[in-house]
Amino acid sequence: MKTTETPAPIPAESGAAATKTDAPPAGPSRRKQEGTVLNVFSHGMLVLWAFMVVMPLLWAVMTSFKDDSSIFSSPWSLPDKLHFENWARAWTDANMSDYFLNTVLVVGGSLIGTLVLGSMAAYVLARFDFPGNRFIYYLFIGGMSFPIMLALVPLFYVVNNMGLLNTIHGLILVYIAYSLPFTVFFLTAFFRTLPTSVAEAAFVDGASHTRTFFQIMLPMAKPGLISVGIFNFLGQWNQYMLPTVLNTDPDKRVLTQGLVQLAASQGYKGDWSGLFAGLVMAMLPVLAAYIVFQRQVVQGLTAGALK
Repeated sequence: MKTTETPAPIPAESGAAATKTDAPPAGPSRRKQEGTVLNVFSHGMLVLWAFMVVMPLLWAVMTSFKDDSSIFSSPWSLPDKLHFENWARAWTDANMSDYFLNTVLVVGGSLIGTLVLGSMAAYVLARFDFPGNRFIYYLFIGGMSFPIMLALVPLFYVVNNMGLLNTIHGLILVYIAYSLPFTVFFLTAFFRTLPTSVAEAAFVDGASHTRTFFQIMLPMAKPGLISVGIFNFLGQWNQYMLPTVLNTDPDKRVLTQGLVQLAASQGYKGDWSGLFAGLVMAMLPVLAAYIVFQRQVVQGLTAGALK
């Protein structure tokens, strides 16, 4: 007699396992979609932020080449022609040339003094252990948290008693003292990341501490110096409160004081095109400095995180 065997049923668990095995994994694709959404959102926010920053700058530059009537009648349109006489009028009639020269002298002298003194102090605090090292370091840190407005009145009397009021070199010294805390704080952390073997090899070869610092360690700290120099340049170039209190001589005003004087005179003259031209003159050096040293600034900011 012929018998037929029926196949055994497949267990439910094995079938589910097979089905689960055959289905493609959903985890990587979901993470990829989430990463794409996050990238689109972050890039969109960056584009929006860049638009909010760049558009006012471009509008100021465009307005500086218009005449006064076009500024009010068509503020968002391109100028019918380039009025370079606005720049010439602001440079000569508004004494922007004198203000610009005074600012270059003050900021140039204070920037050099800040970098030299700040790098020397930061190198000693970062490389040498001596009693009071941390105390001096925290004194510099405390200087960063001290509001400059609280020191204006005593600072005025100190500068006046020293005979430095309404002088270029007096303003340079005040700028240096104002910028040293952040400079020492920034460069101390940077000097700690530099290799000690290079300095030790220089000492073995007979180099003094001064020669080791200026010829070996300081060139190695070039990215940090450029970064902190850019930040100090921005703060000192745009400083208005200190020169207003300590520099009341009309012949020695800096650029920020000149712009305020030019803006105040608009109530009587109405030279708005000259005002925008002076504004762009004050803005261009800062923008050019950042564009030229942009890569060095990024390198200086990231070098402290890597050894």
